[in-house]
Amino acid sequence: MAASGPMPRRPGSGPAPRTLELPAVHLARDVPRELAAARVRTGAWIPATRGAYVRNGTSARAMAIARAVGVHARISSAHAFSHETAALLHGLALWDVPQVTHVRHEHRGGGSNDPLVARHLGIPAHARVVVLAGLPVTDLASTTWDCLRTATPLAALVVADSALHAGLPRDSVVAIAEQARGNGTARARALLELADEGAESARETWARFAFAVAGWPPPETQVRVETARGTFWADLGWPRWRLLVEYDGLGKYAGDERARLLEEKVRRDAIAEAGWHSVHVTKADSLRSVVARAQPYVPAGELAHARLRQDLLPAPR
Repeated sequence: MAASGPMPRRPGSGPAPRTLELPAVHLARDVPRELAAARVRTGAWIPATRGAYVRNGTSARAMAIARAVGVHARISSAHAFSHETAALLHGLALWDVPQVTHVRHEHRGGGSNDPLVARHLGIPAHARVVVLAGLPVTDLASTTWDCLRTATPLAALVVADSALHAGLPRDSVVAIAEQARGNGTARARALLELADEGAESARETWARFAFAVAGWPPPETQVRVETARGTFWADLGWPRWRLLVEYDGLGKYAGDERARLLEEKVRRDAIAEAGWHSVHVTKADSLRSVVARAQPYVPAGELAHARLRQDLLPAPR
């Protein structure tokens, strides 16, 4: 696997600071039983996990962190949170907030009957344990590799893209991949090849993933487009085909909506006048429709060898 070199970015799109929404977690061992029961009865608190409570209305991401805090309080032996739970604690983008808490543990015993805790035996030699929000967590490279190996393909790619965008050197994950053996390793290496630091959101990864599944040549991310009205940047595209694909979310028009809509119209007109085709996709699109909408703008014969990537599809249940 070759390490990627520096790539151009649109202005202001450098690695964003990773922040955590840390909830107030009330552990049952620290609170009188009568008080906890009263708070739950009135709806002020809700259980996050066994022996831990949070304020009602806590977000899904904060709730997942609270569950990790509660699990940490119950484990007395050496452990480190891993996989999607670690990705959450590192502040990475996630396709879905994990519903179970992933933890690497020296032993399988001690609470392993909890169906909402996914225990992974052993802490690999390559995993450096760091402390985030007061919790032991596998380092960014190990976390990324764990997700690439075990998460669904799209969820894994979202984590890997986000980790690279946050500044993780690709070589640090490549080094783990080269030594890895066992189930999921081949698919994880293939996903690592697809990972791209240019993705700025989970939905941008999703759009790129659609073309990967369809077997298209990988698009470039952060495509620079020179027009008569200035320089613009697109989420992804194929410059040789003069084809761009962009994800449009509601956040794009937050604030002064009329002004932003006018700016977007000027931008789209300028890009079209410069000879580019733009396909704008939204949350309402499916992986299949994203590809179908872009395909008419691909020159004849360019996709003659495109084949569905079965290795990128989720395993049947």
